[in-house]
Amino acid sequence: MRMDRGLFCENTSRKVFLLDGATGTELQKRGMPAGVCPELWAIENPKALMGIQEAYAGAGSDIIYTCTFGANRIKLDEFGLGDRTVEMNKRLAQISRQAAGGKCLVAGDLASTGRFLRPLGDMAFEECVNVYKEQVKGLLEGGVDMFVIETMLDIQEARAALIAVKESCELPVCVSMSFDESKRTLTGTDPVTALITLQSLGADAVGCNCSTGPRLMLEIISMMKPYARIPLMAKPNAGLPRLVDGSTVFDMGAEEFGTYAEDFIKAGVSLLGGCCGTSPEYIKELHHKCSGLKPMPVDCKPYSALTSSSKTAFLGAGLPVAVVGERINPTGKKKLKEELRQGLTGEVRRLAAEQIENGAHVLDVNVGMPGIDEKETMVKLIELLTGMAGLPLCLDSSSPEVLEAALRVYPGRALVNSISLEKVKLERLLPVAAKYGAMFILLPLSDDGVPECSEERCGIVEEVFREAVRYGYRKEDIVVDGLVMTVSSNQQAAMETLKVIEWCSRDFGCATIVGLSNVSFGLPERGWVNTAFLAMAIDRGLTMTIANPSSEVLMSIKMACDVLTMRDANSMGYISHFTSRTGEAVPLKTEKDDRTLERKIYDSVLKGNKEEAVELVNTAIRQNMPASGIVNDCLIPAINEVGVLFEQKKYFLPQLIQSAEAMKAGFDCVEPLLIQGGEGETAGGTAIVLATVKGDIHDIGKNIVGLMLKNYGFKIYDMGKDVSAQRIISEAKRTGAKIIGLSALMTTTMVEMREVIRLAKEERLDCRFMIGGAVVDEDYAREIGADGYSKDAYDAVKLAKRLAQR
Repeated sequence: MRMDRGLFCENTSRKVFLLDGATGTELQKRGMPAGVCPELWAIENPKALMGIQEAYAGAGSDIIYTCTFGANRIKLDEFGLGDRTVEMNKRLAQISRQAAGGKCLVAGDLASTGRFLRPLGDMAFEECVNVYKEQVKGLLEGGVDMFVIETMLDIQEARAALIAVKESCELPVCVSMSFDESKRTLTGTDPVTALITLQSLGADAVGCNCSTGPRLMLEIISMMKPYARIPLMAKPNAGLPRLVDGSTVFDMGAEEFGTYAEDFIKAGVSLLGGCCGTSPEYIKELHHKCSGLKPMPVDCKPYSALTSSSKTAFLGAGLPVAVVGERINPTGKKKLKEELRQGLTGEVRRLAAEQIENGAHVLDVNVGMPGIDEKETMVKLIELLTGMAGLPLCLDSSSPEVLEAALRVYPGRALVNSISLEKVKLERLLPVAAKYGAMFILLPLSDDGVPECSEERCGIVEEVFREAVRYGYRKEDIVVDGLVMTVSSNQQAAMETLKVIEWCSRDFGCATIVGLSNVSFGLPERGWVNTAFLAMAIDRGLTMTIANPSSEVLMSIKMACDVLTMRDANSMGYISHFTSRTGEAVPLKTEKDDRTLERKIYDSVLKGNKEEAVELVNTAIRQNMPASGIVNDCLIPAINEVGVLFEQKKYFLPQLIQSAEAMKAGFDCVEPLLIQGGEGETAGGTAIVLATVKGDIHDIGKNIVGLMLKNYGFKIYDMGKDVSAQRIISEAKRTGAKIIGLSALMTTTMVEMREVIRLAKEERLDCRFMIGGAVVDEDYAREIGADGYSKDAYDAVKLAKRLAQR
């Protein structure tokens, strides 16, 4: 029985749906050896898989997952099975359906490909969507009732999988992210941002699984609940893993695990199961504890929100006026135009950084100009800005094709500028904006032009909104532009716009926005008119403004208005804007750049600007700056500061990687001079062998560690994944490595780390060992005789430096 979305929503509102528990460890209990393809082994041993899934159904699971966690083409290619993707997914779905026997639903299971999408990695977004579509095809042919996308570490990859399902069928689809102890995913997405992004894109349930035990996962669910318009799901681990007699065990038994069931339901979970370390016994405990309990209603207060991959910007009544930075627009900007034609991004980076520093909440991106491919350029800038800026984007184009391409790759919930009553936009753009879950600016004009009076504009607002409702839009999902016309040609223009803003805010009940520059066109000293109009609009209830945040007068008045209209709680925003730690006034930065060349190189790495880093380092070389000085006084201090910001959770993985690449680009320019001068490499070129241990095919974290270590001058020999102890030791002997770095992401393979260290000691290999991965910690490192544990890439650099000096 395939469940449609309406029935799924109705059922999950009436009862708590129990999911299944772990599959991989249960397969191992039934004889699956380490290092094999789990999906192929399950197909060749169907009775083992059926026994596990029948046990979960018997324990009370309402939904069991197909054994297809790693059955996408990219993962299967590692076993030479990529061409069998559809066939294998179909067969595994059929086995699960047979095991379910009509007693429970079967969810087609999709998980990570193990590769990063651009700009973090080399995989194009559309390639990723197609990889998942192939897997979805097989699962549909096998007869799944619904889909679940689980253990996702990157919001962009989760989006790709969700789009693949939604473009393939109408079945319900749930998305489950994995968060670490900082309550962020590997790529820096927090729970609320993930929820808003995914539910806007059309997920039928959102939640989290793996990485943590019940206690921390309860906190994550509690963060999501106030903003959830859909059911929430949770699959925690059975506590924390530890090694006992050479085997991985978890520290939480089934009975203790079951005691959290009621807490999860009270926190808002409608779908509950278990992840690593759980078994049918754990699900049986959940079933017992959930008996008679009803899920909390899906009922959140209305809110308006935009998201990037790492941040949410809330908008609306009672909140400070949000500033949409207008500067990334080639109109009137000669340098920006020239760089866009050449495919360069330095000026875009500068404008983005300047606007962020001066208080922008959202960045408007417009690349409409002759002489470029607008669609290609827009997509390129989205990849750039989502990696460096962290702010949500307003996507601004008159072309429906450009906006659709932009929305497809944007890793969050964007704001579309704009949709009006014009036929082409209403018919072509509104469905696209709805498909990707975007908010949109509603422009009150039609094919007949801009109405002069506020009443006609308000009528258009109502007409467009009625059409938007057909696509699932609520009033909190739109932002009405009051349409500012110039007062120099029509003295009534400003007042008519203010009437629209007041009507939207007080009567209709939606957010509003204005662009300020048009009101003063043709007048001298335009800044004063713009700023006065902004203050008047804020008094009428304005939500957002498109403006230049570098305007000191405008931003100061905005801050003051936020205080006077009670939008700035305790005047904290105002105080922060106008005072430094010493309490003295701090003016906004001027255009003058009096930084030294050394500081500019430092800043280029800090901001992850590879183009600028290369240009500045080459300038320094031409000016005869010592090569060692460039490295030791500019590049290394900058990447060290990036590491500190990463540890403080002010930077996340995208910024870390961009800065690392900028440093590498700068270092590549100066390295020949270092070698020529006999200065060698930083870190003495210490050789490190890196490998993901035997049986484990996860290497994202290990690859990031390798990149960071290279940028600090270590000589890296990356052996890849699923590497045996004997091969690792042989490579260490061949290369003369002083350090061996081992990675494992699975509780079932972490024991292989001990085997590598044992073999090294047996063969009297003189080297140090460092380990890392989601399932290991410092205690485990000591237990197996490793010399240290690193929790992330920057921590690995610090550890490697210490070990290299021993």
